[in-house]
Amino acid sequence: MLDFIYYPVSGILWVWHKVFGAVLGADNGFAWALSVMFLVFTLRAILYKPFVRQVRTTRQMQELQPQIKALQKKYSKDRQRMAVEMQKLQKEHGFNPVMGCLPVLLQAPVFIGLFHVLRSFNRTGTGFGGLGMSVEENANTPNYFFSADDVQSFLSARLFGAPISSFITMPRETLESFGAYGTVPSVANIAAVSIPLMILASVATHFNSRASVARQSPAAAANPQSAIMNKLALWVFPLGVLVGGPFLMIAILLYWVANNIWTYAQQHIVFRRIDAEESAKKQAAMERRADTAPKPGARPTRDKRKRQAPQKSSPAVNPESGAKDKAADKGATDQGTEDKTESADASGESTNGDGSTPRPPKPRPSTNRPRSNKRKRR
Repeated sequence: MLDFIYYPVSGILWVWHKVFGAVLGADNGFAWALSVMFLVFTLRAILYKPFVRQVRTTRQMQELQPQIKALQKKYSKDRQRMAVEMQKLQKEHGFNPVMGCLPVLLQAPVFIGLFHVLRSFNRTGTGFGGLGMSVEENANTPNYFFSADDVQSFLSARLFGAPISSFITMPRETLESFGAYGTVPSVANIAAVSIPLMILASVATHFNSRASVARQSPAAAANPQSAIMNKLALWVFPLGVLVGGPFLMIAILLYWVANNIWTYAQQHIVFRRIDAEESAKKQAAMERRADTAPKPGARPTRDKRKRQAPQKSSPAVNPESGAKDKAADKGATDQGTEDKTESADASGESTNGDGSTPRPPKPRPSTNRPRSNKRKRR
């Protein structure tokens, strides 16, 4: 039913087994263990870009948290309108919540596929997932990409005396099926390999969760839901590895350890890179502000232009008509002067020695004359 998952997982595992088997030997337990670990590294390398998007989405969600809370408060009674406004906000900022959980969603099918492929190397049991095959039938049945020879190589491989598909609580009859291709593993041998891997996986899970919690903003850490999830990630999940470890195959524990090692290294690299990008953006913004800001002691320049008062347009004057008017005024003035001279001679008024009439005294300006309210008497 899930062959579209089982075949790709078994194919990647087959490729890495061929690589390490050519160096260490096909039946070597370390070759199979490294094949499982590099299956994890291959998957995480494919999911590197989605992981970076997940980190950016988480950062963006923290930045948009005040606006999201404002929308929730504003449309608390109208869920439909609130959903529309939330989608509009996400579209404006290019925010996609699905990217925050995409790497986890893609890892889950791989974990299920790896568990099924490893369990299918030994199908002699009758319990959960067992097909009740005989030892010969199981050894001669291919396992997806693995041929019958590869299945027999897997059954013969030992990691410190324990098959990597075995687990502490494995039934006794299933353990005895490994005897046809090597020694029958004991529970002590399996525990000697599984328990250190369980502790290592638990500690690695705790430190990865601790690194993630340390990068949360104070507002996100103060959220009650976030506080509960942080406690689960810090203590419950690592404890779950210790409690569920006896029921997990050694190969699954190797998968868990390898996944946590990659996560720890990837987190530090990605977060350091994103922090450097954000600090560079802040530095560039501060430099732009410094360039546009006025220098110390200088007055800030105003962008508003002073409005100039509109000048009244004087009527256009024709120069020819103006000259004619001046000439006419001069002629009228000369005529008036001659008339005044003749009238003065006729009336017998005194004249100057040259015959010209003396100029009357200039009247005082009206502003200098004293004003009197008294009427002049006749």
